[in-house]
Amino acid sequence: MTDNEFDLDLEELSSAEDFLTYFEIDFDPAVVHVNRLHILQRFHDYLEQVDEMPDSGIARRALYADLLESAYHDFVVSDAATEKVFRVFRMNEPKSVRVALSDLTEQMPNAARL
Repeated sequence: MTDNEFDLDLEELSSAEDFLTYFEIDFDPAVVHVNRLHILQRFHDYLEQVDEMPDSGIARRALYADLLESAYHDFVVSDAATEKVFRVFRMNEPKSVRVALSDLTEQMPNAARL
C-alpha cells in the first residue's frame, strides 16, 4: 500500500462505522451509535499525540488501526460523560479556589484575630 493509496482511502471514510470497518476492528453497533463522535474525536486526539508518523502506508495503517481500536475501546469500558472528550463535558467541573485567611481578615477589619 502506498502513502497515496492510504490517503485516498481515508478521504472516502466519513463515519465511525466506516473507519472501524476499514481498519477491520470488530465493534458493537450499539456502542458506536451512542459514542460515534466521541470515538472519532478521541482517535483524532490520539493521532495528534504521535510524535513521528511512520513513512510507509502500511506502517501508518497499522498505527491508525491501533489508535482507533484504543479510542473505540475507551468507550466500551467507559462512557462519554466520564471520558470528557468534548469541552462541553468539562465546562461545569468544580474549580479549586484558594483564598488566604489574611486576605479575608484584611477585608473585614473588625473580624476577630486568630
